[in-house]
Amino acid sequence: MVRVASLPVRVTTDMDHDGRWTSLTAGGREWLWHRNEPRRHLVRPGDSFADAGGLEECVPTVRGLPDHGDAWSRSWQRAGDQDTVECPDFRLTRRIGERGNAVVADYTLAAEPGYRFVWAAHALLDLSTAARIGVARPALARLYPDEGDRWVAGAWPTVGGVPLDRLGPDDGSAVGAVVLTSRVSVHDGTDTLHLSVEADGQPVAVALWRNLGGFPQEAPYRSVGVEPMLGRVFDRAAAGEGDTAVVPPSGEVAWRLTVTADRRL
Repeated sequence: MVRVASLPVRVTTDMDHDGRWTSLTAGGREWLWHRNEPRRHLVRPGDSFADAGGLEECVPTVRGLPDHGDAWSRSWQRAGDQDTVECPDFRLTRRIGERGNAVVADYTLAAEPGYRFVWAAHALLDLSTAARIGVARPALARLYPDEGDRWVAGAWPTVGGVPLDRLGPDDGSAVGAVVLTSRVSVHDGTDTLHLSVEADGQPVAVALWRNLGGFPQEAPYRSVGVEPMLGRVFDRAAAGEGDTAVVPPSGEVAWRLTVTADRRL
């Protein structure tokens, strides 16, 4: 009989460089993938994205401008258990805490009522080629076959011939997807990582970045992203009705990211 044990999840963040999550561990396993990117510690607001891995807070967009949003390239401030970043159009506040074995991150974005935005917990994960992505069915998905804002609609897990729930060895491809679900599980060997997002009255989804050695063209490398998000598109500028979060008359949007993990024994 297979037993499943809940594992304590722990997080480390870098407050000097964008509040990036630099470690996400459970049961002795590091889930976050990293790469050496010398530009990462030198970035300024408006710079092109410097991909060092980890989990980046991408807001108010992922694709488009600013590249990967406006928060990842700014220093955050910590006061007690609260982390804050001030951007030209909004203020983002985050509280990360432990609840039992889970890590819970509570967010609040303050801006003018009517402000539209996308947020993604841009988590790049260190996974084997045999890892699987689990989403409850039925679920609609939007496949982004290239770096643009055009997407193809389909049903999870295979859209446009791409098995989004499987990885496999490098094949020179790189696609993105947005799955209309609030929960995702990542299975790798005996370990499983669970991520979920909650936001009253706002659209939620899970973005996937399935780069099997196809990006960037000039020097491709492998990277896999599993990203709970507010909104249903990568680029805020290309959003249709209902595809972004919208700040209500109160001037604030609140949401929660929960991370748990378990292991088959």
